[in-house]
Amino acid sequence: MSTSFTTRDSTTSARTDIEHIEVSLRMQVGYVLGRRSAFAHLDPGTFVGAFAEAQTDAVTGEVFPSKHEQWILKAAERQNASDEAFVAHFRDKYDDRMPIWALTEILEMGQLSRLYGGLVNSIATEIATAYSAPSKKVMYSWISSLNYVRNVAAHHARIFNRKLVVAPRRPAVGQVPLLDHLKDGESSKQVFGLYNALAVMAYLMRSIDPDSGWPKRVVDLVESFPETEAVTKYSLGLPPRWSGLKLWNP
Repeated sequence: MSTSFTTRDSTTSARTDIEHIEVSLRMQVGYVLGRRSAFAHLDPGTFVGAFAEAQTDAVTGEVFPSKHEQWILKAAERQNASDEAFVAHFRDKYDDRMPIWALTEILEMGQLSRLYGGLVNSIATEIATAYSAPSKKVMYSWISSLNYVRNVAAHHARIFNRKLVVAPRRPAVGQVPLLDHLKDGESSKQVFGLYNALAVMAYLMRSIDPDSGWPKRVVDLVESFPETEAVTKYSLGLPPRWSGLKLWNP
């Protein structure tokens, strides 16, 4: 992580570190679903009704494919477009049928997010528990928000003082003590600012790679931000004395 806080530095850092979380999520989803069945992702019983059942227009009565069917089509498009050797192996030897633990390797984070959001609560909770997230609802919002941040960063867009269109859910006080301080702020910057996503990332990294040193690198990067009258590091939505919080000092 660079020592100068430019837009390019911050977006590249965010994208790279979210990719670390993305790789872990791929593994965890593939592992948990794979224990259920190699093709659990094709089984409607893996998902909640709202995800697995066809959608009917209340006015016209027209029936649309379920979210599950739409997801399968998008995953197939991803699979067909891949030139990975292991994908070609399944294409040639197994009639293009890929088990979930292999398929997750080529899914985009947005596709992982939609898959996770559709899972029945028991499966989704098992995955959330692996990251010490208190519920499926919270974990899903975190994944969705980090996917949004990743996409912004991937385009090298401004992110350090951006209001997050997809903000991560802040757990109720006491659910995740390390994140209790996220409930303290009342301003829109504090509620929806980038800091909320950074805090969630720091929390997830404790489960994924507690010795990564990532929290310290974030603190060092933010503290190197060049202060001006127009823009300060607090544009990220930083709470007072944030760097002294236990979250950033594992």
